[in-house]
Amino acid sequence: MALLDDMALFVEVVKVMSFRRAADATGIPNSTLSRRISALEKAIGLRLLHRTTRKIVLTEAGRLYFERCRHIVDEAKLAHEQLGEMLAQPAGVLRASFPVDFAVTWLAPLIAEFARRYPAITFDFDLTPRRVDLISEPFDVAIRIGESPDSQLITRTLARLPAFLYASPGYLASAGKPLQPADLAQHQCLTVLKTTHWKLHTPTQTSAVEVSSRFVINSVGMIRSLAIQDMGIVLLPEEVVADDLASGRLRPVLPAWQGESVPVCAVTESRLLPAKTQRFIEFLQERLER
Repeated sequence: MALLDDMALFVEVVKVMSFRRAADATGIPNSTLSRRISALEKAIGLRLLHRTTRKIVLTEAGRLYFERCRHIVDEAKLAHEQLGEMLAQPAGVLRASFPVDFAVTWLAPLIAEFARRYPAITFDFDLTPRRVDLISEPFDVAIRIGESPDSQLITRTLARLPAFLYASPGYLASAGKPLQPADLAQHQCLTVLKTTHWKLHTPTQTSAVEVSSRFVINSVGMIRSLAIQDMGIVLLPEEVVADDLASGRLRPVLPAWQGESVPVCAVTESRLLPAKTQRFIEFLQERLER
């Protein structure tokens, strides 16, 4: 047990790279902290830190030990926090990134419900088409539409939304209305990134259609906006374009056909999540699955 305690103290020292600052953070005297780390090195049989009067430097063994121990200590802290949740409501600032259109048209009512359920949580939201860097930026979670290409991050699928074809009345008036999937090859199709094919299906038929686009875009919001501006046909979840359908800015195209379902994902930097983040992800999954 003492070894585990000393391991946690070693992690605290390395995080701030200072015995004095670690002593202040843990409430343990500097001399005691130094003695505990020395005892840990003796128990392991390897030097973990090079000490000088001005700084400390990790040895090769120290770097390896820190990477392993950090996760063990984080797991232990999370276990204590999760037990504490039985007595206390989640609290703190929840920092999240959302796609603009999906957040405004679909998530806003759910977020309001979540905020009423957990009054001790405050919110810092970033609505942006860009994919924020969850490793270098201070976000707890990012909600994304579509597959996440970053294998270093933890992705949880909250729901899968069916996608349908839409275009503006102006585009359909000038380019004509496709009558079958093969007709899409003669149309401007607004795609995400460099998509060259759409897979469409009905309950009894399947069709893989070659599509072309003048635009290479990584933003669902931008694709939607271009469709409203008469620039082509889009394949998007109805939830993203609900307001545009209601206002008549977009109309269904080939309504009997639908594309592959689009995943809505919660992406985090770690599996070790504080209560506020874990509850938010669980809440969205419960609501979106309906």
